[in-house]
Amino acid sequence: MMTSPKWTFVFFLSAVFACAHAQPAIFHGADLGLGQKLIDDNKCVACHATKVPGDGSAIYKPQGRINTPGLLRGMVEQCNTELNMGMFPEEVNAVAAVLNRDHYKFK
Repeated sequence: MMTSPKWTFVFFLSAVFACAHAQPAIFHGADLGLGQKLIDDNKCVACHATKVPGDGSAIYKPQGRINTPGLLRGMVEQCNTELNMGMFPEEVNAVAAVLNRDHYKFK
C-alpha cells in the first residue's frame, strides 16, 4: 500500500516538530551545524583532552556541576571569554546546543 503525499508531508512535519523540541528552550533555533563547525575549528576536543584523561569526553559529566542548560551555556561562554575566542552570543548558543545534543541531553 502506498502512502499519499499528504500523509507523507504530515509525517515529515511531525518529525521536524518533534526534533525541534528535543532541545531545551534556551537552545531553540540554535544552528547545530555552526556549533559543530566551531567545535571543530576551535579544536575544543583537543583542548579538553589536555585537561582530562583519554579523548577529552570525560569533561562532559551531566550529573556533575553542569546540571542545567543555562549552566552549560555559561560554561561555553566561560571558555569563549577565557580563551579569547571572540564568539558571538548566537555562536556560543550553537556550541552549547551541540554539546547538549551529544553529551548532556537536557530536555
